[in-house]
Amino acid sequence: MFGFLKKKLGEVISRFSEKAKEEPLKEEASQPKLPEEEPAKKAHPAAAKAEKPKEAAERAKKESVAAEAPKEKEELRKKGLFEKIASAVTGTITTTKISEERFEQLFWDLELAMLENNVAVEVIGKIKDDLRSSLVEKPLPRGKVEDSVRKNLRSSIESLFVSGYDFKEKIKETAAEKKPVKIMFAGINGSGKTTTIAKMAKMLQDNKLKVVIAASDTFRAAAIHQLQEHADKLGVKLIKHDYGSDPAAVAFDAIKYAEAHGIDAVLIDTAGRLHSNVNLVDEMKKISRVAKPDFKIFVGESITGNDCVEQARSFNEAIGIDCIVLAKADVDEKGGAAISVSYITKKPIIFLGTGQGYGDLVQFRPELVVESLGLAS
Repeated sequence: MFGFLKKKLGEVISRFSEKAKEEPLKEEASQPKLPEEEPAKKAHPAAAKAEKPKEAAERAKKESVAAEAPKEKEELRKKGLFEKIASAVTGTITTTKISEERFEQLFWDLELAMLENNVAVEVIGKIKDDLRSSLVEKPLPRGKVEDSVRKNLRSSIESLFVSGYDFKEKIKETAAEKKPVKIMFAGINGSGKTTTIAKMAKMLQDNKLKVVIAASDTFRAAAIHQLQEHADKLGVKLIKHDYGSDPAAVAFDAIKYAEAHGIDAVLIDTAGRLHSNVNLVDEMKKISRVAKPDFKIFVGESITGNDCVEQARSFNEAIGIDCIVLAKADVDEKGGAAISVSYITKKPIIFLGTGQGYGDLVQFRPELVVESLGLAS
């Protein structure tokens, strides 16, 4: 997952470190110079001859005392000197600083790598601001520039996601207060929406909740047929009308069925529509008004990158989505959608679709993205 972007980021971070070495080093704490021992003063022959008998006697006495000093005293003196040397070496921190001009040059490579991998422009700007505040004109340990960039990039990416949203717990809380819980799914054709609905039904069943599905995508007969197959395999009731029927009426009937049979959750499919199709978007708004869903989930195709982000933005503006599922994340080599969509919409990613099986719905955690990009600590 996210293999291309992981490779690119690794290459760019290394170049970041290499180029940063070209920046003139600025010593934050220069190595203290050890005091040099003054050379012993040699007495001039003439001075020796001129030395008075009394002075000569005193000098001889001092030399005699020094010669008789205990050996432990000499060892102590030597140990103190070695400790001073060790302290001087280990206490010195040589650092470098990256100037604003150098940072702009270095970040250009990182910016290109993210653009190539479908990271949204707004997200790139946010990451750039984060790195600038953390790296520019800040003392960085020499030889640790790459580690500093990696650490700060990881922190910036982790901050892109809306966290603390546990969808399973919210479903249980809502179901305890009222039934049925109504969940509406939106997204374009081919995004994995139908498969995601089936996976969600299985997940709710595993959590001891009864489910009914509303086939409100009446614009495609194939959509109704696909949902019927999933419903049969899962043992779930499917409420459907004829092809071309009013989608809002299908959702309404499914809700009434759930109320009459003590069903915990209604999963409402909608027609896969392009967000630019005004008429279809208006139809989706009608379904939302009639069904009054408790949760509106946007299902996006992770591999479509910026298209997925723009779709999520448009659906959010149209119906006000609550959370996001990114399908086909297991084959997404770029990762731009996963990095960008939560920050752009200010909505949490709740699951990643990682395969075609009913159990291939992984609860999203920011750490998954960080690990996939090779930035885990």
